[in-house]
Amino acid sequence: MPDYGHLQQRLEQRRQQHLWRQPPLLQSAQGVVVQVEGQSLINFSSNDYLGLAADVRLQQALAEGASQWGVGSGASHRVCGHQLPHRQLEERLAALTGREAALLFSSGYQANLAAIQTLFGSGDRVLQDRLNHASLLDAGLASGANFRRYQHLDSNHLQQLLDKPHDGQTLVVTDSVFSMDGDQADLAGLARLCQRHKAWLMVDDAHGLGVLGSQGEGSCGAALPASQVPLLMGTLGKALGTAGAFIAADQVVIDYLQQFARTHIYTTAQPAALAVATLKALDLLAQEPERRQHLHDLIQYFRRRAAQLGLPLMPSDTAIQPLLLGSSARALHWSARLREAGLLVMAIRPPTVPRGQARLRITLTASHQMHQVDQLLNELEQLQQQEPLAFQEEAVDA
Repeated sequence: MPDYGHLQQRLEQRRQQHLWRQPPLLQSAQGVVVQVEGQSLINFSSNDYLGLAADVRLQQALAEGASQWGVGSGASHRVCGHQLPHRQLEERLAALTGREAALLFSSGYQANLAAIQTLFGSGDRVLQDRLNHASLLDAGLASGANFRRYQHLDSNHLQQLLDKPHDGQTLVVTDSVFSMDGDQADLAGLARLCQRHKAWLMVDDAHGLGVLGSQGEGSCGAALPASQVPLLMGTLGKALGTAGAFIAADQVVIDYLQQFARTHIYTTAQPAALAVATLKALDLLAQEPERRQHLHDLIQYFRRRAAQLGLPLMPSDTAIQPLLLGSSARALHWSARLREAGLLVMAIRPPTVPRGQARLRITLTASHQMHQVDQLLNELEQLQQQEPLAFQEEAVDA
């Protein structure tokens, strides 16, 4: 029998450092109010930005899709798992993002691995924002390319890296909306830098697609031509309420990924029924722009009132509103107190965020009502006023 002592030691260290992760067990569908271990909670932790994850019309589309196409695809896309709804969804996603073509993946992690590992390798270089999603960083490391990270949103540092002589291909990679900070990359500025240095630009628009843009097309939008962002990744499990991801690009790039991307070739395709549900979500995205408008109104209201209360919000104009608390113990304490008050707000701690920057990651959705946001703000105000002195004096994690 193996000796698990080293595993137990690391697990115990994680507990002592207030870094143990215990997911809440939901006993209900995703939504603005969820049942968690017998308790009814207002959910301020979900990425279901448009409130579509449990929309009855998506449920009906999924059921009808399963009735027609079954509940499993049976094979990978390249064998016999690619069904008509998959192709229709790829075409719709390409049109939404203004690209020639799109390619479906089972997850955003797989999509990011595919794009970076397949298109870049030894002799190339990959330059990434330091706060990019873990899947992008892992893909850069696994690609075999010369991998460097530039300081968060620091175009001058990126410029310095780009100025260094290099013979191979260069890829610059950024999140559009950063998942833990909620701030946004200067995509137009990055595009100009990449054009000047003949570099590729890849944008992970997981938290922008469906929410940003005049039509919900995402962060790039009409102001940034597709030619300036050769690689665009989007996910379907956030604003669109279903699951999966895609890469959108020129046809030649998609053809290449179809032939060589291992995470696409060697993975069973998602059920066609799920593609049917996502097609319905795209219909609703176009038909109900008021969802996006209501969400943007909530964001502005929340930030205005939080500023009046002196809450330590980080700068973000998106649905992700991080409340910076510093230590992991403090973040856990605030999260637990909010849960006692009927609010689900998860504490985010290292290594997901840098040491000393533990926070509450508050997310707003189109399903939230103003009085629910007021309830959250009132509880946060009380926490700030009643917080134990030990937490007020605590600067960073031990």
